[in-house]
Amino acid sequence: MSDEESPIPEDILKSATSQLDHEEISLADNEEIIHTLSELTPVYENDRSYFVLGNYDREPIRRLNLVTDRLNRREDAYAFRMVDIRGEWDNSIQKFCLIADLVTYLVGVAEKDPSDFLVEQGLLVGTTEYFSKSYVLKREYDDDEHPFGWMQDGVFGLFENKGLLYRWRTDDDLLEAAESLP
Repeated sequence: MSDEESPIPEDILKSATSQLDHEEISLADNEEIIHTLSELTPVYENDRSYFVLGNYDREPIRRLNLVTDRLNRREDAYAFRMVDIRGEWDNSIQKFCLIADLVTYLVGVAEKDPSDFLVEQGLLVGTTEYFSKSYVLKREYDDDEHPFGWMQDGVFGLFENKGLLYRWRTDDDLLEAAESLP
């Protein structure tokens, strides 16, 4: 396939190139990246895209699926999780950053033990571009239970101060929070 026939928009390829310029990658890695980008065609075919992050354990992934499904019901929107993008990369941070560069919004669903996107939370608050398009749906627990550490609480505070944090207790609350996202 020639460059002219590529289904991947030129600005997406430039983003991928700039993310990976400083790294030496093998031909196989390069092919994996191009394959991943081609799987993400719905991201740049729709007006809005949502990269949904969170815990993949049995119950939490059910809630991630609820959020993803609710967002996919919107007209001209596409929501997905990291596991929806096939392929294993040696550097999952590169994969995350490449995908995060492409999407309209990043949506984290935070639950206890563990919330499983701790590294990503650091990237979200540490990068102005990511922070400005990120939302966190934080699960609330009983008053006597404090499941998040001081560092995560600080991250949640940053999101809350910018109006990017939604709290939930039940599945219905979670769906309502997802409905509140742009």
